[in-house]
Amino acid sequence: MFETAAPLLPDGLGAASAVLLVVASFFTSALTAAFGLGGGIAMLALLGLFVPVAALIPVHGAVQLGSNTGRAWHQRANVRLDIAWPFVVGSVLGAVAGFFLVVQLPDAALKILLGGFVIAVTWAKIPGIARLGRVGLVGASSMLALATMVVGATGPLMSPILAQLIPGDRKALVATHGAAMTVQHGLKILVFGLAGFAFWRWLPLIAAMVASGFLGTVYGTKWLDRLPEETFRKWFRIGLTLLALDLLRRGIAAAF
Repeated sequence: MFETAAPLLPDGLGAASAVLLVVASFFTSALTAAFGLGGGIAMLALLGLFVPVAALIPVHGAVQLGSNTGRAWHQRANVRLDIAWPFVVGSVLGAVAGFFLVVQLPDAALKILLGGFVIAVTWAKIPGIARLGRVGLVGASSMLALATMVVGATGPLMSPILAQLIPGDRKALVATHGAAMTVQHGLKILVFGLAGFAFWRWLPLIAAMVASGFLGTVYGTKWLDRLPEETFRKWFRIGLTLLALDLLRRGIAAAF
């Protein structure tokens, strides 16, 4: 029953695997729309089972660009533009700086640093963050974008920062995170495109995953609307902590 889809797929990817990825895109997007995190990393792990290593990051970035764009659009009424726009400007500045600044650190050290950072920011209040003006937000987002160019993980870095900037509005947190992530992934796609990655070979799969992901976003947003603020914040922190602990585990295992 999957034979008709085979000609639209890149070499080495079976039709059944493609269908599984499209279905998974629905659920991972719903997870992120409801809780603000988790879906991107889950999708990356699943893509890693079927997609060649050379195509993994650009394909994942394209899928996440579509997913986050859909989330930002569907939840646009809740986007905090006063926070999103400085993040956009800062992300561009940080990405440009990262393009020219070559930083090479051991992968294990990066995972340990990122995991420790996420745990610290998730459970400890950053002094003065609520008083950051637009210039401060541009500077902070520039540093996040530059760090992303090095560690390659945007969501776990940005989520706890936004959680402190938007402490009492889960809908604004998830929507603004989607807008900021759209810019981050868009910059990544631009870089991969300039580097010559053949996105056209993967377009049918990416388009199908983005479409199913948008349906997942609509479904997940309904869950977000029903969640009490306190329940959302509890599971948001638990989710971030689990992601950070996994980063620490992989970093320590790689180091030793």
